[in-house]
Amino acid sequence: MYAIIETGGKQYRVQEGDVVFVEKLDVEEGEKIDLSKVLLIKKEDDLVIGRPYVEGAKVEATVLKQGKSKKIIIFKYKPKKNYRKKQGHRQPYTKLKIEKIVG
Repeated sequence: MYAIIETGGKQYRVQEGDVVFVEKLDVEEGEKIDLSKVLLIKKEDDLVIGRPYVEGAKVEATVLKQGKSKKIIIFKYKPKKNYRKKQGHRQPYTKLKIEKIVG
């Protein structure tokens, strides 16, 4: 059994027991969260597709960690013009453990 959920403008295929890194959510570590934007649920031989979301479906998850990913370096330059710009970025994330798919 799996589901496709939407959070942070992205879609994720999740099963019970999965650990997923999603865009930062405003939730404390250790709290439980219900993700209600479920696009699709696949049970054994049953496929439920939402329009756009499945009615009454939700995915229950626990927040394991709030953190930042590895730093990426953005370096722009223009040859022969003495233009250089160095910038770093660390994307914040929320680490979720999928507990249960309801629906």
